[in-house]
Amino acid sequence: MPEGDGFTMKEGLKGSPTGKTLPKIDFSGFILSLYSTGLVQLGNVEDPSTGKKAKNLELAQHTIDMIAMLEEKTRGNLTKDEENLLKALLSELRLAYVKAKA
Repeated sequence: MPEGDGFTMKEGLKGSPTGKTLPKIDFSGFILSLYSTGLVQLGNVEDPSTGKKAKNLELAQHTIDMIAMLEEKTRGNLTKDEENLLKALLSELRLAYVKAKA
């Protein structure tokens, strides 16, 4: 079972059902996870659980809105790299959403 203080996990501990080491939890990884979810919802990437592509524009918009909220709420508290990553991924998802909606 993963160990930690209830809010963050200790790096490099085994805890996934497959027994593989879980990745370190950080802001960039979290944003990349949301971005990947958005790509799946837009039908740009296969859903790893089904192996199929399917669009759900309502969920994609919700994911984009969550990332935009995080951008607003974390303004001034991110490193320059984190800020640049967040802006770039949000822009890419918004553009992909417009293309998927057309």
